[in-house]
Amino acid sequence: MRFVPIKREREIYPMMSIFDNFVHHFLDDDRSQENQKAMAIDIVEHENKYDILANLPGFKKNDIKISIEDNELVIQANHEEKKEEKKGSYCRCERYKGGYRRVLSIPDFIDKEKIDARFEDGILTLEIPKTEPKPIKEIKIG
Repeated sequence: MRFVPIKREREIYPMMSIFDNFVHHFLDDDRSQENQKAMAIDIVEHENKYDILANLPGFKKNDIKISIEDNELVIQANHEEKKEEKKGSYCRCERYKGGYRRVLSIPDFIDKEKIDARFEDGILTLEIPKTEPKPIKEIKIG
């Protein structure tokens, strides 16, 4: 088992950022500024699968949407809450609306049809099975 850490502060070391973009071509953080304050995610690589654990406290299963667009795994969670309290002539109304969006690049050698998702105790768990990598096709110069 190998732990694949996420990268957070890319602007601090710009040359390392360029190197990271080159070397880490899959399961990499989204490049947007928005994701730097996003949900905490752990990515663990096993021999035959990847496990992705995302912290989403306060969200419900119905608040979460997971999709694959091209070679990107998109995790979105939106939550809206409204509390209203009335006591005599005093009225208090509090609203909360917020969400997270995380985009992770995924490799070609995963089985997109067999991804398993579970949500329990505020933690979203995705199990992504690996497949055999396709051999690189060599093109001969004629």
